[in-house]
Amino acid sequence: MRSLIAMYQRIGLVPLIIIGLVLGVLIGWLAPSVGVALGLLGTLFVGALKAVAPVLVFVLVMAAISQHRSGNEVYVKPVLIMYMFGTFLAALTAVMASFLFPTELVLVNATIEQVPPAGLKEVLTNLLMNLVANPVNAIAEANYIGILAWAIIIGFALRQASDTARAVVSDFSDAISQVVKWVIALAPFGILGLVANTVAETGFEALAGYARILMVLIGCMLFIALVANPIIVLVKTGKNPYPLVFRCLRESGITAFFTRSSAANIPVNMNLARKLGLHEDTYSVTIPLGATINMAGAAITINVLTLAAAHTLGIEVTFASALLLSLVATISACGASGVAGGSLLLIPLAASLFNIPNDIAMQVVAIGFIIGVIQDSAETALNSSTDVLFTAAADPTYSR
Repeated sequence: MRSLIAMYQRIGLVPLIIIGLVLGVLIGWLAPSVGVALGLLGTLFVGALKAVAPVLVFVLVMAAISQHRSGNEVYVKPVLIMYMFGTFLAALTAVMASFLFPTELVLVNATIEQVPPAGLKEVLTNLLMNLVANPVNAIAEANYIGILAWAIIIGFALRQASDTARAVVSDFSDAISQVVKWVIALAPFGILGLVANTVAETGFEALAGYARILMVLIGCMLFIALVANPIIVLVKTGKNPYPLVFRCLRESGITAFFTRSSAANIPVNMNLARKLGLHEDTYSVTIPLGATINMAGAAITINVLTLAAAHTLGIEVTFASALLLSLVATISACGASGVAGGSLLLIPLAASLFNIPNDIAMQVVAIGFIIGVIQDSAETALNSSTDVLFTAAADPTYSR
């Protein structure tokens, strides 16, 4: 058994994930029944990540702040600026792409169980209410805004505690980090199950009718990931950004693509940040915060689908209204995690800017759910990998 574990570790996590991906596609295609059965592996893997992530964030942030000393610099502010600027740039990119490649939708009727927010005020109110949520409920419900708020408060309180108490918190943080490493080591099996189940159950025939809108969405996300984000990192660091960009996409984006959950990818991102040698005081805050407010992919989804609906209905979109849409999408996307259904349920809010009826907007949401197997995966991969990318770019320790 030890020799098998040693061999497993020698191969490396990324090659093993690629092997799991290929095997998952083959099994799902050639033996669909086996692929569906293997889906349990993916469910267990995502469940384990989601279960450990809230505890990890709470303990890590609390430990980092309780151990922090005045001489240790943190770099949260520049990361937050990059988060907001990157999301707004993504929203503008989606607007330009929608003008260059106007797309008409074949609207569908479907029942959407979730209720979208009535307005921007409701989105922001939900976000603020999450901030003051009961700490136990915040951890149980994976409310990362609430988890961060309470972890920071308790962390500051613990700075007045005895050295023994702070040492216990630090040791507990190390123990949770070790659990995360064990869970991440099982990623190849989780990816195998997720891919096999997706190919077996979904296939890609249902997506053929929405190829054009998918191309616009994926094209925007690739532009942000491979052009816009590298430029932001280049301006910030003055160094070639692509080695860091590709590493973040490889070690964070691939896992996020298949888990389709920014929250589930928090342990993966924190593990990558640790391997990059980033300041724990910084990444323990910016990565879980990024999972909540760094939503470039969500901004793209909101704008592309909203403008496609406007084009389908023959509504003229002016530059001023497109700019307003970008601002609304940026702010709304930051609150997407506090709304059941994420970015898709913010489409009616954006559509209201063009007086698009709610019943039409909900049909567009239904289309979003149909193409979600690709759209949501790519959106999560972009959002989650960017969390580590911008955190590393703001950390002088890495950029040197």
